[in-house]
Amino acid sequence: MVIRNEPRRLLLLLVNLLLTIQLRVNSVTGLCELSFVERNKLYNFSLASPLPRFPYGVLSEDGFYKVVMNESVLWFQLCDGMLFNHDPPRCVECLDCGGPSRCGMECSALVAKNALGYQVCTTIGHVSSTNVSVIDEQNPYKGVIVRMSSSGKGRNCSLSVSIICDSTGVQGPNSMEKLGTCDYATVLRHPSGCATIISFHEKGFGWFCTLMTIILCLFGAYLLAGTVYRFFFLGVRGVEVSFSSEVICLLLKFRFCMKVEDFGNLGPLTILLTMLCPCSAFFR
Repeated sequence: MVIRNEPRRLLLLLVNLLLTIQLRVNSVTGLCELSFVERNKLYNFSLASPLPRFPYGVLSEDGFYKVVMNESVLWFQLCDGMLFNHDPPRCVECLDCGGPSRCGMECSALVAKNALGYQVCTTIGHVSSTNVSVIDEQNPYKGVIVRMSSSGKGRNCSLSVSIICDSTGVQGPNSMEKLGTCDYATVLRHPSGCATIISFHEKGFGWFCTLMTIILCLFGAYLLAGTVYRFFFLGVRGVEVSFSSEVICLLLKFRFCMKVEDFGNLGPLTILLTMLCPCSAFFR
């Protein structure tokens, strides 16, 4: 059992090594990476990796996402800090997220409430506190949850963004929900929420079977090309037009030289090839 699972373990170690190298090369991408094995499948979520229509992955190209609901406003960015080139937050309190002059640029999530005509802001997420988990462990295809948090002034706040797998495009976020005293949640549909899936054979030899299939197909193409060449260009006719039997017999004679009474020790594939060989010199 240990020997059968060894190729699978080596392949998993190789994949994990490549993913680790990718994380070290790009720290922003590494904040939103998630990989796990479930039912002989490797699921890999890379939210910040570029896609054909989304060069920054799940990150907003504007530098932030914005949700307005009732008298509350939510700003956030996924996998990185927020950047405001236009329409920055104007808050009374923004000391832990950039201060009055750079409000919103030193955190990843900020919520503002209207109080007596003024926006009072609360930081609810920092880049360093970003955590990624799968939405449904029984259905990894659904997507992931990106959670960020912030602690200060005697209270703990957080924002959970559910990124639903949607290969057709981006939808949302259109609304937000307050789950507790200072906990918020919103939903975003995005192609980056779809996992890259690598399947494994139950015994870990799926890749080996694929390799053998390719080798056999190439060998068959080689034999077919040789037969066509002998028939049309050399003018060989009859049984001799195919040299496949000669090749097989020579290989078998070189590898399995034995007596007739040892024929029962051959494998089924070798027996089948032997029956196809017209040469009697195989046995001695």
